[in-house]
Amino acid sequence: MYAKPIYVIDGARTPFLKAKNRPGVFSAGDLATQAGRTLLARQKFAPQDLDEVILGCAAPSVDEVNIGRVAALRLGCGHKVPGWTVMRNCASGMQALDSGINNILAGRSNLVLAGGVDALSRAPLLYNNKMVNWFADFSVARTASQKALQFAKIPFQAVLAPVIGIMKGLTDPMVGLLMGQTAENLAHRFGISRAQMDAYSVRSHQRVAQAQDQGHLAAGGGELEALYDRDGAAFTLDDGVRRDSSMANLAKLKPFFDRRYGNVTPGNSSQITDGGAWLILASEAALKRHDLTPIGRILDSEWAGLDPAQMGLGPVHAATPILKRHGLKLDDVDYWEINEAFAAQVLGCLAAWRDEKYCQEQLGLDGALGEIDEEKLNVDGGAVALGHPVGASGARIVLHLIRQLKRKKSQRGIASICIGGGLGGAMLVEAL
Repeated sequence: MYAKPIYVIDGARTPFLKAKNRPGVFSAGDLATQAGRTLLARQKFAPQDLDEVILGCAAPSVDEVNIGRVAALRLGCGHKVPGWTVMRNCASGMQALDSGINNILAGRSNLVLAGGVDALSRAPLLYNNKMVNWFADFSVARTASQKALQFAKIPFQAVLAPVIGIMKGLTDPMVGLLMGQTAENLAHRFGISRAQMDAYSVRSHQRVAQAQDQGHLAAGGGELEALYDRDGAAFTLDDGVRRDSSMANLAKLKPFFDRRYGNVTPGNSSQITDGGAWLILASEAALKRHDLTPIGRILDSEWAGLDPAQMGLGPVHAATPILKRHGLKLDDVDYWEINEAFAAQVLGCLAAWRDEKYCQEQLGLDGALGEIDEEKLNVDGGAVALGHPVGASGARIVLHLIRQLKRKKSQRGIASICIGGGLGGAMLVEAL
């Protein structure tokens, strides 16, 4: 519980664009800048009135390492507004919000632009050590004969087998597991079948498609703002959604992370995606100074740690303490957003809350916490259909939840996310 109110004034995100086996049209800086410009252009204050800009990014490009500062300058905030970058893997965007909240609570800031971004389609291909060593040897060759000798030693196998950066990034260094393999662990632990995973995934696509048709997830609907490339082409929708998604179609896909015994496939996993999201946070003093009308409040936040091999259960460990602090049960929350890294991961969270032994031994509860009504969970779909730009997702789910609460004329919601490395994050929000 915060000592003073933290208001959300507004927010916007880009459409999430699915990676198509090559670098996407927009860099992470492009994504953050386009979404931020549209958002700031409709505010009563000038960009220079911000106290700071905080941007979460899990995989910044080498030419945009402190991408928070790059975005602040490109957004016209001027030289005096600090811009900085945070990284907490999948929750980098949520961490940016939490960092802004803490600075407001400490009295260091009153008006903060915070969010997250990633252009995962631009994750680099890397040379392995054999090739790096060859370049090192070639760089010290001076004569033509020395250079010719080094050319003869080119490790062609290394040239044709680069290290895929995103695969390294999605592998936990402590347990040596890809994130999808940790999802397989949850499926095995709680007896989640392939059919259950695929059914959940179909529902995610159907819900996103419906939200697009209703205008909730379309440019101009209050959450999404269109992207424009250099040729003027507009990108107005999240393009990873499959309107033809079905159990029959998903059944054709083979397991990817455990090819022999597994059930986690590309179809029941989140997609590699590019996207960005921003929220404007304000103190009560900022509301009065700039005559701002908030759309919601962030009431509480929590971070939790757990076994990296079970990282998908992070939402359970982060959201449960919030529930306890506020005297809430699962069904006291009007709506939930749990980021869909994998269908098995969300289903695993639901199973853990139903499991008496897990709740007692891992959460310190007297018994099982209970059920979340599926009509309250990810009602407009989630990352299985939208994609999961790692740095942006934590901000996206908070923004979408507040918008959704307002649309549904409801009050209270929890946004939660699992985090590679064995972490979880959660925020309790209310609509105003």
